[in-house]
Amino acid sequence: MRLLMLGDVVGRPGRTIVTERLPGLVADHRLDFVVLNGENAAGGFGITEDIFTALIDAGADVVTTGNHAFDQREALVFAERQERFLRPVNYPPGTPGRGSGVYTARNGGRVVVINAMGRLYMDAIDDPFAAIERELGAARLGEQADAILVDFHAEATSEKQSFAHFVDGRVTAVVGTHTHVPTADHRVLPGGTAYLSDLGMCGDYDSILGMDKEEPLTRFTRKLPSGRLTAASGPGSLSGLAIDTDDDTGLAVAVAPLRLGPNLSETIPAFWAA
Repeated sequence: MRLLMLGDVVGRPGRTIVTERLPGLVADHRLDFVVLNGENAAGGFGITEDIFTALIDAGADVVTTGNHAFDQREALVFAERQERFLRPVNYPPGTPGRGSGVYTARNGGRVVVINAMGRLYMDAIDDPFAAIERELGAARLGEQADAILVDFHAEATSEKQSFAHFVDGRVTAVVGTHTHVPTADHRVLPGGTAYLSDLGMCGDYDSILGMDKEEPLTRFTRKLPSGRLTAASGPGSLSGLAIDTDDDTGLAVAVAPLRLGPNLSETIPAFWAA
């Protein structure tokens, strides 16, 4: 199975690069399933249903989120009816929406997607390790699922790595989101799980984490907020991880970063040419 996971979509530049480039990537490289994180898609804070629908129409099969999942209040409503919209599975009981789902890939395979959120330097939230254990007890790789993809939305690299090793061999991939900076540690762990500490973002990299530079700089240099954080408006770049799997086991056999657009060195997975 050929999979793609994309980092946090930030503001209009992120939405634009996704809607412009993702349809061609899906068609040209025969992608079976695409997951992207959309929690910053609405001006950098949250996501609306119209934006969610546009990302799905562009080729995303599932939109994950994180600590900004409900920044736009309408998400509290549409989270209940949109099965392809996920919020962290370890939100407290009673939170609207769902944290995982089973979906059909373009090749007919069964793909489980789980959205979890870390606790270190993040919001108070339920234990992600206990939550993932419950989820994997209900859907086993190679039995109820042909692939299991986990978006672990977290701040600390140590927590991301610990989480990945905790589920190594039991899921297809664990990728980190939230920090908006693509890391270079993509690899297949010893048990066969693909891993990357952070996918980076889909947005304007001539920015500070996708935001206009002036306000963050003022806050750091003067220690005083002078206004609101606003999403940068320059050309966007696409950033994520490509994963190829063994059809018999559902484990990863190849991983490589995908980066397209200005301000980053462009790279396309070599195995996509095969």
